[in-house]
Amino acid sequence: MGRIIKAFLLLVILGFLGLTVYAYLGDLSPVQGEVKKPVVLNAD
Repeated sequence: MGRIIKAFLLLVILGFLGLTVYAYLGDLSPVQGEVKKPVVLNAD
C-alpha cells in the first residue's frame, strides 16, 4: 500500500513540474501579420 501512495505522489509531483515547465516555455501565441485581399462586390 505504501508503494502505491509513493508512486501516486511521485506522479502528482512530476505532473505539476511538467505543467509548470510547459506554462513557462510553451508559447501558443498566434503569428500576427497583415493580410490584404481585394473584394469584388456585385453591385448592378
